[in-house]
Amino acid sequence: MPSRYRAQLVNSLSGFKSANLIATCNADGQTNVAIFSSVVHLGASPALVGFVMRPNNVARHTLENIKQTKQYTINQVSESFWLKAHQTSARYVAQESEFDLCGLSSRYYEGIDAPFVNESQLQYALTLKEIIPIELNNTLLVIGEVTDVFCQNMAIKPDGYIDIESLNTVSISGLDSYHVSRRLSRLSYAKPERSVQRIPVNGQNELSDL
Repeated sequence: MPSRYRAQLVNSLSGFKSANLIATCNADGQTNVAIFSSVVHLGASPALVGFVMRPNNVARHTLENIKQTKQYTINQVSESFWLKAHQTSARYVAQESEFDLCGLSSRYYEGIDAPFVNESQLQYALTLKEIIPIELNNTLLVIGEVTDVFCQNMAIKPDGYIDIESLNTVSISGLDSYHVSRRLSRLSYAKPERSVQRIPVNGQNELSDL
C-alpha cells in the first residue's frame, strides 16, 4: 500500500481514541504542548497512565522535556478548542511554544512545574515512572503516575465516575477525524447470575432492566 494510505487505514482500525494535549517544559522553562491519541489507563492503585511515543528518529520535544523534568500534564481536548489542539501536531522548532503559536493559554498550579492547558476542563499532572522501549517498531511506552487531578466538580459523580461527555470532550478516529459522543447508558457491574441493567449517570442504585 502507499505509505499514507496504509497509515490512515491502520490508524483507523482501533476505533475511537481519546484526544489529549500533553504539556511539558524543559529545564530552562521553555514550554511545549502536543496532541496525542495514544493515552491509555494502566492502573488505578497506583494511578498509572501511559502513552505511546513514536520512533525517536526526529526531535521529540515532549519526550526530551519529560526526561529532563520528570513532570508533565495531560489535558483532555473539548469541542471549544479542538481546532487549536490539532494544530499542535505541526512540527515547530524547540524554541517555539505551541501555546503561543496555536492560540492556547497555559496555567500553573502551586507545586507543579509543568504547564496545564487552561482551555481544558479535565487536567491532570503526572510524574514519570518508566519508559519502556517497544523493539518491534522502535516506539516507547511512557508511563507516569497521576499526582493531581483538576476537573469541574459537576462532572464528578458520587461514585467517582467522571462524566466526560458533560465536558464536551472530543475523540479521534484515524489520524485526523474528530468526534463528539452520545452516551447510551451506564451499566451495572456484570455478574454471571444477573442480567445487565442500566444505571443512572450519577451511579445511584436505581436500576432499570434493559
